Formats: sequence, structure tokens, C-alpha cells
Amino acid sequence: MEGRRSFDVLLFTAVLCLLVIGMLTVYSASSAWGMHLENDPFYFVKRQLLFAGTGVALMIGISYIDYWTWQRWSVVILIVCFALVILVLIPGIGIVRGGARSWIGVGAFSIQPAEFMKLGMIIFLSHYIVLRQRWMTHFRKGMLPALMLMFLAFGLIMLQPDLGTGTVMLGTCFVLLFAAGAKILHFIYLGLIGVAGFVFLIVSAPYRMARITSFIDPWSDPLNTGFQIIQSLYAVGPGGLFGLGFGESRQKFYYLPEPQTDFIFSILAEETGFIGGAFVLVLFGMVLWRGVVTALHAPDLFGSFLAIGVTGVIFIQVMINIGVVIGLFPVTGITLPFLSYGGSSLTLMLLAVGIVLNITRHRMRVS
Repeated sequence: MEGRRSFDVLLFTAVLCLLVIGMLTVYSASSAWGMHLENDPFYFVKRQLLFAGTGVALMIGISYIDYWTWQRWSVVILIVCFALVILVLIPGIGIVRGGARSWIGVGAFSIQPAEFMKLGMIIFLSHYIVLRQRWMTHFRKGMLPALMLMFLAFGLIMLQPDLGTGTVMLGTCFVLLFAAGAKILHFIYLGLIGVAGFVFLIVSAPYRMARITSFIDPWSDPLNTGFQIIQSLYAVGPGGLFGLGFGESRQKFYYLPEPQTDFIFSILAEETGFIGGAFVLVLFGMVLWRGVVTALHAPDLFGSFLAIGVTGVIFIQVMINIGVVIGLFPVTGITLPFLSYGGSSLTLMLLAVGIVLNITRHRMRVS
């Protein structure tokens, strides 16, 4: 193994480019809402600058901390994440927004414990797989303990409720188990159980059922459950090849609810068109490519699985978010990594990239 070298410049550059694009789009998408709510068109982008600045500082700082540190503290990290997810459920501590008790207030800001749980599960599961690698093809000795922990975390997140974040966490964990060599037959059985479970979760909550029906036919209720997806398509469609121009979005003027968060890609597509949207996808593709390369050339299994987990959570969120925006998936409330407005999500994603950047410092050969 060669000595330590500088971190992956391509990955770092791609993430910074996404951050800059996100900052510009957050400003454009939120200026009308900022003026309406706070009499300040820069209200959201100023807060986003604070989140991004904190996140980039953490990303660079974390890139100098040997990733083996996270392996040593993986159990403690997971316990803290579970404590936060439980704490948010306590009335008076957890803050309710949009019908979900998902935030804890910290001064003038708030944190979302479920976001911490995603990273905590990636770190712990990577450590668990290394310890139990010889048993990963064995369901009872390998997969079952991991599954019990995963579904416990998922259940606590669902009590908020937050199906979107829980789904991303589970999906990332399954990617890690698949990479660890778990049997395909086990995934088939789990898939059947999972489908039945998701059907139950959807049927048991009227608002989730409404999201499914509006996904199938948004025009059946265009002013209520189908409103978001219809307005999103009204943004994406007129964008055409080159878009309407920066700041020229029409849907941001109170048509598309909170366009700076889950539906920020709609505004980006409306203003920059197919070219702008495709360029963002290329940048995400570069992040995916460098993440896979890092996993392949990591000096040990823990580094490989850690890189796979972080890359997986980014890719799954991008896939679901853009799928929702263009009408391929029901509305789930998933942010677009590095672009959407939000403190916990943005900061945690940048911190996670910092861990991957440290792994690249130790990679086995130049790639």
C-alpha cells in the first residue's frame, strides 16, 4: 500500500459544483417565499450559506481524520443516534412540522435526528459486516441481527412518521448487505415481506394512500393531493432545452409549495432546462463514479463498505427525489443532496463525503 496522498480532487470538485448550483437555485426558488414570510428575499439563501459553510468546514476537517476512528466509535455513534431518534418523539422536545415530529430545536435552528441515523447505521453496519463477513451468507448468524437493528431504527423513524427518510436508510443498508455477499434468495424473501409491509403502511395511513392515488392520477384531485406533482410537471415541462433563464421561474411564485426543498430540481429544470438538469445529473454521476472507485481501492473492508454506504445513500436519495419531481414515484418528502435547502441533511451529507475523502487519502493505488 502506498503512503497517504491528497484526497480525491474530482469528488471534491463535483460536490462543490453541486453546492454552488444549489445555492443559486435556493436563492432563486426561495426569494418570493423569503419576501413573503420574512420580508427578506435572501432569508433562505443566507441560512443555506451558513449550513453549507459549516458543512464544507466539517467535510475538509473530517477528511484529515483517519476513517478507522469511526470504526472504533461505531457502537457509541449508533447509541447516540438511537437516543436522538427516541428523544424527538417526546412531546415538548420534538418539533412538529408538516404533520411529522422529526426535529429537535437547537437555539434558532433545528436538527433532524433521522438524518443522523442514516449515517450512524452506515458506520455501524460497515463495522458489523467486517466482524461477521464469514457469516453474511448465513441468515440467522449474519443477516438477522443486522435486520433486527435496521427495522428497529426504521420503526422509530416511522413513529415520527417519516417514511421517506426511513426508506432511504433501509435501502442503503440493503445495498451494504448485498455488497457483503448476502444470498440473493434472502433478498427475494425480504422483498416479498417488504412489499407486504409497505402496502400495510400505505393502507394504514390515509395521507399515504392519498399520495399513491394522486401519483397514479394526479388530476383526480388537482387542488389537493395531486397539486404538488402537477405543479412540479408544470415547472419541468416549460423548461425545454435551455430553460426560462436564471430567476425566471414562474412556479416559485406560490404555485409549487416550498420549492427550495424537496422540489428544488423542478425550479432548476424550469430555469436551466434539459441542459442544466443533465449537467447536475452528470455531477451526481461523477460523485457515484468516484465513490465506487474509492470503495474498490480502499485499503481494507471497512473502508470499502463505508464508501459504498455513503455513495449508496447519496445515489438512492437522488434517484427518489428526481423520480418524484418528474412523476415516476409518489411524493415522499426526500431532499436532493447538496442542492435542497436544509441544515441537517446538507451538513450530514457533506460530513459523510469528508469520510469518503479520507478513505481516498489511503487508497491502495492511483485510480
